[in-house]
Amino acid sequence: MKVVVLYQAGGLENFVLEERPLPTPTGEWVLIKVKAFGLNRSELMTRKGYSPTVQFPRVLGIECVGEVEEDPTGEYAKGQQVMALMGGMGRDFDGSYTQYTLLPKSLIHPFESTLPWETLGAIPEMFQTAYGSLYPALGIQPGETLLIRGGTSSVGMLAAQLANQAGLTILATTRNPQKEKAMLENGATHVLIDSGKVTESVRAIFPQGIDKVLELVGTATLHDSLGCLKPGGTACMSGMLAESWTIPDFAPMEFIPATVRLTTYDSGQITSPTIVFQDFIRQVEAGQVKLPISRTFSLEQIVEAHQFMDSNQGAGKLVILT
Repeated sequence: MKVVVLYQAGGLENFVLEERPLPTPTGEWVLIKVKAFGLNRSELMTRKGYSPTVQFPRVLGIECVGEVEEDPTGEYAKGQQVMALMGGMGRDFDGSYTQYTLLPKSLIHPFESTLPWETLGAIPEMFQTAYGSLYPALGIQPGETLLIRGGTSSVGMLAAQLANQAGLTILATTRNPQKEKAMLENGATHVLIDSGKVTESVRAIFPQGIDKVLELVGTATLHDSLGCLKPGGTACMSGMLAESWTIPDFAPMEFIPATVRLTTYDSGQITSPTIVFQDFIRQVEAGQVKLPISRTFSLEQIVEAHQFMDSNQGAGKLVILT
């Protein structure tokens, strides 16, 4: 099988495409034939050396879709369509940058679909983060106002569609004015050009503040995003597009406005039941949701794909076909 191995953190030259024998599953581990996987910012950060707990060499990749090749317990038949995400993939053990991968059964979600693999490959982490942020974390309700900070990211674009369906007024940010039209067509009610501070722009539209914030840029803009909320409003930090994990000299009483709530969403801690993924796939099949897919690449193009992700050229998910 073909495998992309990262032998040490650093530059793109550290990716090595090599041949390895197929691994043999035992116990509660299942051998998956990977058909496609989405790229994620966290993988970019790991490649650059921002994940100190990850040991090398490592096969990156925190999500995948594919088919069961072998399940030693017999629970899943060969050829069963499955998706998997998080739970240590590509960090504690080898992940999806490969044609076959061994995964613990606890991470696997079986599904049925007629969608092409390049479409299915965009779903697992993008959908789970958008859905988990909007519902379990933010508890969105019809009629509310929502700011999506990082609106041209794949999660941001899908979240705008889901929130639009739920009857919310959506403010979405971008640093690129040329992407404004695409964001409006994607479901945003207002598009804000993000210079690093958008509080004044938000309050020019809603003087009392807004109800909810989905923070996808991260710690660099979180304080400003909190300032957009009305008393009793809630912000959920679910992304780190700015590639910064921490807030220096964090002082909660100064950082968080009074009565405003701050939470996070991490699909590695809380993941939806399998039926939620299957229901979403049915929505995509029915044309009720248009997945924001920017580009697809082959496994052999992993370096080019990482370069494209690092350059922030696209608007939407990058998918690798194996």
